[in-house]
Amino acid sequence: MLRWILGGRENQSSVEKSPVLCIGEDQPKNWFTELQVLKGHFDIVRFLVQIDDFRCASAGDDGLILVWNIETGERLQELRGHSQQITAITTFTCNNGVTLLITASSDRSLSLWDPDTGNRVQTISDLQSSVKCLLVLERLCVWVSGGEELCVWSKDFQLQCHRQNHSDTGITALTELPKNCIAAAMDKEIVICRVTVSPDSSVSLDEIHCLSNHQDQIRALISVNDELFASGSHAGELILWDATEWTMLAYQHILWEEPQASSQHLTTNGKLILAAVGSGLYVYSVLTKAVVAYRKFLSLTYGSVRMWEIQDLPLPAEPASPGFFAIWNFGRLNKHSGPSKKAVDIPNVRTLALTGDLIGHSGAVQMFLSFKENGLVTCSTDHLLILWKNGERQSHLRSLALFQKLEENGGL
Repeated sequence: MLRWILGGRENQSSVEKSPVLCIGEDQPKNWFTELQVLKGHFDIVRFLVQIDDFRCASAGDDGLILVWNIETGERLQELRGHSQQITAITTFTCNNGVTLLITASSDRSLSLWDPDTGNRVQTISDLQSSVKCLLVLERLCVWVSGGEELCVWSKDFQLQCHRQNHSDTGITALTELPKNCIAAAMDKEIVICRVTVSPDSSVSLDEIHCLSNHQDQIRALISVNDELFASGSHAGELILWDATEWTMLAYQHILWEEPQASSQHLTTNGKLILAAVGSGLYVYSVLTKAVVAYRKFLSLTYGSVRMWEIQDLPLPAEPASPGFFAIWNFGRLNKHSGPSKKAVDIPNVRTLALTGDLIGHSGAVQMFLSFKENGLVTCSTDHLLILWKNGERQSHLRSLALFQKLEENGGL
């Protein structure tokens, strides 16, 4: 059974105006029954990145990068050096297998950190503008930064090449594609560039294609698998692309009843894409090129993290309000033609049932990071991280540790 976890990112006013969906205290499918609050930040925490199986780093508006042990909740390192908020963070694996951190800040600097020691290994300052996104190309031993410029850097933090973009918004998202290519989102367009490393180790960056099928600013760009990538816009457009031919495979536009559309977030497991748009949550199948499950009215407890499970719709199907799904287009894009089609007319569409409610944050959840059986980490506007654990598993581990200690001490 496929399950999704989603954090509440709605603003306070929108939550107060709508009734809260509640499932009560009895949540048999919610295994996160134990939590630990991690303190250390003094402003909004926006980013979480996994370092290894037992460590993660957090960063946000206070300019701090904190390294945590997710088994114990211990703060291992405090990385100081940026004078303004962190705008992007990613991991970077060296040739010797050591994992480092790259951070970008509004202070127009880039830094390379060693999370083991807390030392800043490299720094680049006085950039022309702040960096909005980072992408590491492991197989080419380079990394890419996006903002007003698209820059390619070597592992020793040397600028190899760059391209100036002509968009007022700059580059807002990056994703890696096959054939040493990258996709960069700039306003309503996706620019495909190829990174070439010559035998003499020189690096070039060439723009080879431009995709202009979106009608609104692109907010999300993800690699689905080796053959596909997807993009989502502010207006709720979802486009599925061929990752090697750069052709559009499917287009879907969801029109909303709300006066203003909200930004779109995408995540994927390689076969399904979860799209959070406006007040809706949609699961899109890359195989059938159709929405297979949805939850139209997503009203979140402020600061909650919620677990959802795909379930069949009850029979007869519940009626949908007019304008729920207004346009369904697949294959080639036809922006101005075709009759509207409601979600209830689409066969085999299921719903998302709320199976768990993780209430702990007092502010909107910004991001979550799953460590599978070792737990879940969330960060929020309340300046806190929360480490969610399987209470039954943790109790079992504590019992084993106690018995081991008693055995070592020769019993009671």
